[in-house]
Amino acid sequence: MGNPPRIAIDAMGGDTGPAVIVAGAARAYRRRSDICFTLFGDEAQIRVELAKYPDMSAVVEIVHGDDVIAGSEKPSQALRRAKTSSMGRAIGSVKSGAADAALSAGNTGAMMAMAKLALRTMPGIDRPALAALLPTLGDNDLVMLDLGANTESNTQNLVQFALMGAAYARVVLDLPLPRVKLLNIGTEELKGTDTLKDAAAILRDADFLPMRFDGFTEGDKISRGDVDVVVTDGFSGNIALKTAEGTARFVTDLLRRAFTSSLRSKAGFMLSRPALHMLKVHLDPNNHNGAVFLGLNGIVVKSHGSADEIGVANAIRVAARMVREDLTRKIANDLDEFSAHNITVAAAK
Repeated sequence: MGNPPRIAIDAMGGDTGPAVIVAGAARAYRRRSDICFTLFGDEAQIRVELAKYPDMSAVVEIVHGDDVIAGSEKPSQALRRAKTSSMGRAIGSVKSGAADAALSAGNTGAMMAMAKLALRTMPGIDRPALAALLPTLGDNDLVMLDLGANTESNTQNLVQFALMGAAYARVVLDLPLPRVKLLNIGTEELKGTDTLKDAAAILRDADFLPMRFDGFTEGDKISRGDVDVVVTDGFSGNIALKTAEGTARFVTDLLRRAFTSSLRSKAGFMLSRPALHMLKVHLDPNNHNGAVFLGLNGIVVKSHGSADEIGVANAIRVAARMVREDLTRKIANDLDEFSAHNITVAAAK
């Protein structure tokens, strides 16, 4: 066993700043104490929150700074302050080797731009992808990527996303042979764009990799539990993610309205509380928090801006697990294996 993972955290990012970030770090530490933190941001504010968790004093370092990236800032504006902002300095500490992973709940576009500039993409990866866990009806969650880092993706990008997503699934879902599918408008081989068909043909030939390519899936089948990794471009992936989140909110709000509409409905609510609680837990985004920028020379995790302390703790655990299991090396090994079999993605249409 090596040194405990050190997670660099932008303590000022997100909707609530240091209060929830520090509480989330404390929750993650209570669950597993072999972890260290470097918190970037306003030291006075951070210390007020840390005082509530005296047991963490030995594992937390604070790096003071007043510069915070606003949620409304354009990535080009934020890049100019990569060396002074709490977000940029957290990512920079991964580049320098002072931290093993970086986490922020701040501006996604700014975070992507800073991470790509500081850490660069891995050899064999053209573009990084944003991956996250989504709930399913199966025995485990699924990994979906790209969720917004790239609005357009070619065949080569999709194949690389599949390799990275499968490696990520092996780590976070503990699956030795994850099932991988491409998001399409149908499951038949003749459906979809040439880009999707070419990517599918290449992935079918890559049966030497520790994953199982199972063709295409449609949007309404993502959550059924018959796939572990769903691969798509960032434009379609972001729409699919937002639609799923909106549908979850619609269902829970509709149930809440129905159960408060009459005395009989309220009685029914009391009888249904255990089942409704299970539904709430399953759909709560805090329980699946922690999107990852895959394909960089370092680990960078994005937390929901509205995440509570449970969500932040989950995102921290995702980051720490990727460090412990050396995800970057596993992706590099798969890329090397892919290259060794002389499957030329660049030659695809």
